Amino acid sequence: MLRMLARDFRAGELTVVFVALMLAVAALTSVGFLADRVRHAVEREAHQLLGGDLLLSADHPWPEAYREAARQHGLRLAESALLLSMVGNPEGAGNVQLGEIKAISPGYPLRGALEVEPFNDKVGAGGSAHPLSLGTVWPDERLATALALEPGTKVRIGALTASVGGILTLDPERGINPFAFAPRLIVNLADLPATGLIQPGSRITWRLHLAGDEEAVRAFRAWAQPRLGRGEKLEGLDDARPEVRVIIERAERFLRLAALLTVVLATIAVGMAARRFMQRHLDACAVMRVFGASERQILMIHGGEFVLLGALATLFGGLCGLLAQQALHGMLAGLLAERLPAPGALPWLHGGTVAAVLVVGFAVPPLLRLKSVPALRVLRREWGRVAPLSMASYLVGGACLAGLMFWMAGEARLAAVVLGGFLAAIAIYALIGRLLLEIVVRLAVRLACGGWRIGVVRLRRHGSASLLQVVSLALGLTTLLLLSLVKNDLLVAWQTKLPPDAPNRFLINIQPEQRAAVTEFLARAGLPAPRLEPMVRGRLVAVNGRPIGPQDFADERARRLVEREFNLTQRDDLPLGNTIIAGQWFGNATTMQFSVEQGLASTLGLKLGDELSFEVAGQRFSGPVTSLRKLDWDSMRVNFFVIAPQGALDGQPTSYITSFHLPAGREALTSALVRSFPNVTVIDVVALVRQLQQTVGQVIGALQLVFLFALIAGLTVLYAAIETSNGARSQELAVMRALGGQRRQLRQSVLAEFALQGAIAGLMAGGGATAIGALLARQVFGFEYWPKVEVLAIGFAAGLVGVALFGMIAARRAFSGRVIDRLREG
Repeated sequence: MLRMLARDFRAGELTVVFVALMLAVAALTSVGFLADRVRHAVEREAHQLLGGDLLLSADHPWPEAYREAARQHGLRLAESALLLSMVGNPEGAGNVQLGEIKAISPGYPLRGALEVEPFNDKVGAGGSAHPLSLGTVWPDERLATALALEPGTKVRIGALTASVGGILTLDPERGINPFAFAPRLIVNLADLPATGLIQPGSRITWRLHLAGDEEAVRAFRAWAQPRLGRGEKLEGLDDARPEVRVIIERAERFLRLAALLTVVLATIAVGMAARRFMQRHLDACAVMRVFGASERQILMIHGGEFVLLGALATLFGGLCGLLAQQALHGMLAGLLAERLPAPGALPWLHGGTVAAVLVVGFAVPPLLRLKSVPALRVLRREWGRVAPLSMASYLVGGACLAGLMFWMAGEARLAAVVLGGFLAAIAIYALIGRLLLEIVVRLAVRLACGGWRIGVVRLRRHGSASLLQVVSLALGLTTLLLLSLVKNDLLVAWQTKLPPDAPNRFLINIQPEQRAAVTEFLARAGLPAPRLEPMVRGRLVAVNGRPIGPQDFADERARRLVEREFNLTQRDDLPLGNTIIAGQWFGNATTMQFSVEQGLASTLGLKLGDELSFEVAGQRFSGPVTSLRKLDWDSMRVNFFVIAPQGALDGQPTSYITSFHLPAGREALTSALVRSFPNVTVIDVVALVRQLQQTVGQVIGALQLVFLFALIAGLTVLYAAIETSNGARSQELAVMRALGGQRRQLRQSVLAEFALQGAIAGLMAGGGATAIGALLARQVFGFEYWPKVEVLAIGFAAGLVGVALFGMIAARRAFSGRVIDRLREG
């Protein structure tokens, strides 16, 4: 068995099968190893992610009753608060940076530990943090680098000036570090009032961290759960959903998509290569039957080859996947923790199971046909009967593969899209391919002559086999086009959405008494006077008189929207970039009514005429929905989900927000603005977009590494499709050479055959890749993408030239050597 495996492998019989199996295993295990390490890290640091055993968070300070109840239950207690604000270095040329301020009480965290390093030590050495004293702050490394902080540097947060005491190297709450919205700064909770950042409309999350015995934690949770009000949330180890998990899950979903695409392509390649293996071994098996070999012996010999091949592919593919996940971890540096635990054995099980399913489901059926070859084939060249079990094994293999993909995808929707998409593509390509083949062959038969006509006639004679090759080639070419041309077009379309003069700075938390001063400051700077929009924070508490809460919605986004406070505004004119798509704009109306953004209305199930009830600072007011608006979110202007008529929100706690375009080279204006108005938060959209693009670039780099497996798998499908008919073609060419055919004519016939197949497959692949790209752009990325004719032309040219070139290389042996040798090979 080993000798036969080595012989068939040297002869190239099993090369395609081995490569396809190894690619499938490598793609799955690379993603699986990385996901497994992240999952182990989440489990290991679950307590630290909460800062305790229970976490209570709210958009308002917690009543003293919760602290007293925690003490009565014997729980340890710590507090923290989170908010965004500008952080400045007054000694460093006025540098400012948007930072996430985390104010902590003594004793935080209750689980895990903060790690802080002095400036002259190596960052990340693991020094334990001492209690944070008043007037001292700990910036993380990103913030220290951005503001050029040095020992003894003073940092300004709002109205507070504090000293830098060290570099924060580990915050357990960011155990698996996401790409943070802003770098973090730790301050003492007692210093927070001195910053002057606690203002009406300020977005601050107040949190209580609790830890203790399991029974005490359970008892406190039972006490607190029914008492939670709007904007209050209790999280434990089972229901905590840190933002990092969402980010990692999304990245993992894209990586699994690439792996699933590789598996599907590998399945096609394995099936085609196994069929070719069966065809080339029919005569040898017939001779074995003549000398007394039983069906069981033939099946054991050749089946053993594939079992050994699958084991080798699992081993080498798993090793490749292990190396690839190390590269993925490096590419995602900053998104993942540097110290992740070693991966477990589950990814190896995934890879081995995939290899087993592909071998049993798509390599065994041809072997079942191989074992049934009659001894009479030695004389009559008959294929023998079709084994009934072979078709059943195909069905069983397909069902097992589908189940395995659903298991590996982790969600039914992703697996269903991949499987359904490929099945739909195969069906559509088969219909269109048959039609195009019929049309092209009829025209070519009339126009072609000599060797060209021979190739066209061969396509007609082997109609089913030609169609199978065209569909396989189209699937492989579609993958190649998607991973090269269409992907780049989508990125370019996304990057060109933003106008060059779009607002790139947002000012939030402007207090009413600061409106005139902020406007005057910007006017003195020579900037166009911006419109300051009033912003009132209110909760949607009822629709048509019926109270609503997160439990009333199944959609996760709807739950989050209802749980949080909305930013409401009032005005009498329709904002720029807004279009009324239903109802009428209220204009100068004096009664309470609302204009709602269409996406929000769709998510929450709102419609024209619905009465909405909002609660602001304990006061409730209601009004009907009189219009629905479509917003141009790409304009970077200030936009609101809900707008009320001018004057309807007078008397409510109000802050103001605005946006403006700051030309390049005038960044110092931001520092001056923060010094003049410490409570105002400046959001530098340019910096945020740059940071987001860097993060997206990291993820795209990781995706491209995994999609490289799919790319190679697509090339493997192309090779397998060409090799499938190579044996029969070689025989026909040998016969024609024996009958006096010239090599020039024979080369023309092969070139015509592959060129026509490649041109049809490339044309379909260009159309398929373009359609998929447009669907992704509109349904997933949410922007307009107009397909380019160039993709069709490039697909056509790539199929015509590439397939013809591959085909001529694959058939080169048929033109050389003695005719008698080629006839005997058949």
